[in-house]
Amino acid sequence: MPPSAHYIQPEQLCIGLYVQLDLSWWQHGFAFSQFKIRDQAQLDSLRQLNLPSLRYDPARSDCQPLPLSSEPPAPAAVPTKVDPQQLARDARAAQLRALRTRLAEVDRRFVQTSQQIKALNQTLRSRPEDAMKAAGEIVSAMVETLLGAPGVVLHSITGKAADDSYFHALNVTVLSLLLGRQLGLDSEACHILGLGALLHDIGQLEIPSKVLLKREPLTRPEQQLVQLHCSFGQRMGEKLMFDDEVLRIIMEHHEHCDGSGYPRGLHEPAIGRLSRLVAITNQFDNLCNPLDPRAALSPHEALAMMFKHQRSRFDEVALKAFIRCMGIYPPGSLVQLDDQRYALVLGMNPEKPLRPTLMLHDAELPKHEALILDLEQNPQHSIERSLRPTEVPLQVLEYLSPRRQLSYHIEPGHGRR
Repeated sequence: MPPSAHYIQPEQLCIGLYVQLDLSWWQHGFAFSQFKIRDQAQLDSLRQLNLPSLRYDPARSDCQPLPLSSEPPAPAAVPTKVDPQQLARDARAAQLRALRTRLAEVDRRFVQTSQQIKALNQTLRSRPEDAMKAAGEIVSAMVETLLGAPGVVLHSITGKAADDSYFHALNVTVLSLLLGRQLGLDSEACHILGLGALLHDIGQLEIPSKVLLKREPLTRPEQQLVQLHCSFGQRMGEKLMFDDEVLRIIMEHHEHCDGSGYPRGLHEPAIGRLSRLVAITNQFDNLCNPLDPRAALSPHEALAMMFKHQRSRFDEVALKAFIRCMGIYPPGSLVQLDDQRYALVLGMNPEKPLRPTLMLHDAELPKHEALILDLEQNPQHSIERSLRPTEVPLQVLEYLSPRRQLSYHIEPGHGRR
């Protein structure tokens, strides 16, 4: 407990206090673990957590806590017989409800951000200043989330149509910033990286949708046309006076360190450092979310393929850093534990990638009471292997309901007491 921490009892809570919850991310239903109480609904929800005390920040609060009641405590009620198993089931159900509320809020913010990206793409030509301002605000918010908190939680999101390029742009941005943070980039470098990642495919605006969204193999002329999106994007960016490093990412995000990429077949020394990061996250998302869902790889398989079979294409230090921060079991992965139980990875702190939060399959429990296991708090358990959906029994797959389209979003983490 930090010496400067201030703690109050639940009865002292009031609107205007800035509270800091010392709970795991799935143990409450709020969007953030630190926030100013804005209304009665938040006040009621905080009291329903039944915490003995809460931490608050006087400097960021608008008022003082309410005074403690001077009334003597009510006499203790005569304990009644309780069913321990029922209490455990109620606690699990409450945890899952809080988790679903939290994931729904992260999902809502993901969709909201993707719609902002869609809007900026639509106004890029007609109102370029407005579009770039919107892009800057999107990236600034993500950079603040990643660099401004002790930790960060990476979530899997319920995706929409697999051919929606706005979800791809957002995935690549989130993952690039996560990688940049892992490599120790400062705020300015992260902002440039985020803008380049967000806008890396703007050249595709010049390519007919019937070619971009074609699921059958492209003809040679179609392949050549698609590869021109890098040059088209750089040309658009120059007209809009993008930063040189952003232009470089747009031009080089398909270049490979072994010279096998396009459009210029550059080798590693000639490829910008930030471009090499976006090349990694772009390839990962393309493997997980191809146009044809039947060709999709699990996150584990995508990372394994990139490391085992495509390693020469990528900056080796950056690729290893990406695997570390994603974990071997990124959110959205199906896994099997050392005790053979099946589970779905719901969220994880990239600082502890091997200890994610899981939803477990248990045939004796209804889905709405599914067990939640935080491996960080339960070191006696571990993940044995990652699974493809085809390796999981159908009834287990229906119970865990993994996301069809793999998307990612982040939210601020927090330190633990």
